[in-house]
Amino acid sequence: MKYYIIAGEASGDLHASNLMKALRSIDERANFRCWGGDLMEKQGGTIVKHYRDLAFMGFLEVIVNLLTILKNLRLCRHDILEFQPDVVILVDYPGFNLRIAKFVHLQGFKVFYYISPQVWAWKASRVNIIKKYVDQMFVILPFEKEFFDEHNYPVDFVGHPLLDIITEDREFPTKTDFLKRNSLNSRPIIALLPGSRKQEIKLVLKIMLSAVPSFKTFQFVIAGTNTIGEAFYRRISRKMEVKIVMNQTYDLLKHSYAAIVTSGTATLETALLGVPQIVCYKGTRISYILAKELIKVPYISLVNLIMKREIVKEIIQDRFTPTRLNFELKTILEDEAVRNRIIFTYQHMKDRLGGPGASQRTASLMIQYLQNSEV
Repeated sequence: MKYYIIAGEASGDLHASNLMKALRSIDERANFRCWGGDLMEKQGGTIVKHYRDLAFMGFLEVIVNLLTILKNLRLCRHDILEFQPDVVILVDYPGFNLRIAKFVHLQGFKVFYYISPQVWAWKASRVNIIKKYVDQMFVILPFEKEFFDEHNYPVDFVGHPLLDIITEDREFPTKTDFLKRNSLNSRPIIALLPGSRKQEIKLVLKIMLSAVPSFKTFQFVIAGTNTIGEAFYRRISRKMEVKIVMNQTYDLLKHSYAAIVTSGTATLETALLGVPQIVCYKGTRISYILAKELIKVPYISLVNLIMKREIVKEIIQDRFTPTRLNFELKTILEDEAVRNRIIFTYQHMKDRLGGPGASQRTASLMIQYLQNSEV
């Protein structure tokens, strides 16, 4: 069968690539045409546009790049008509993908959506668009199924794909090898995960680094990515006593005693690796005011949202200060009862995520729906 897959970010590239691998294990003649990245290309996808050219964050950035976004939408619509796929699979990236969903549906193509837009957090009106133009939704968080059930739209809960990536039998370097490879000393590590976009890193990392002088028995290590570049982190950290480890986030977390994490998927990754954490977020004043009016959830971290109560501390916007950060960090470093409670609850959270095999379950369901529609 012919699959047209659209992922607009690095995380989407990762999860879509694993889905493609699972689809090919069932459909040996699978033909993939994609908007995505290197990982999807490695799975045999023909890349029309790389996600590097698609990731626009925040209200202002979208407005500034509106002409480019509209041009990309036109290109995508034309390319889908040329390819004539059996199904279009949309992966997260809602601002773009929901527009494509409407077009594709009206053209008579099958539309599947893998990894739901966060309609449970904001823009709940998008549920009506999904119900109208998406044939089947595959969700990865348990409370998402509950949300869609309340809106009379049946979805498949397939489990979280991170459970296939961060497994108990995953091979990690020994702590000795990891420290040696990255020229780190033997002091316990506090990992800093400042986000995936330069805009948020600029706002968050300086405050994260303010904790360094107060905890001299620990070493602070920034989890860097090549998409940002080491020089960018160095400009912010300057002469601070802090190391930067590039493209080794999971290895870093595996050997960390605690972490300070910018809100997002990284909070879930940190939890799956069993690291006590503080979750933080800071946006521009305008973005925060708008977000506060629009977002309707009690927490910003996936850990707390999944468990429906505060498991890890969240420090947001004006409350994200050096003083507050130092206080919360001291607590998770020194209070064994707090540390044990967090780690114990992480295991319960993991049990709620559906177990390993999300990609394979999703692929099997997709093939089943496509075959049934042919009858």
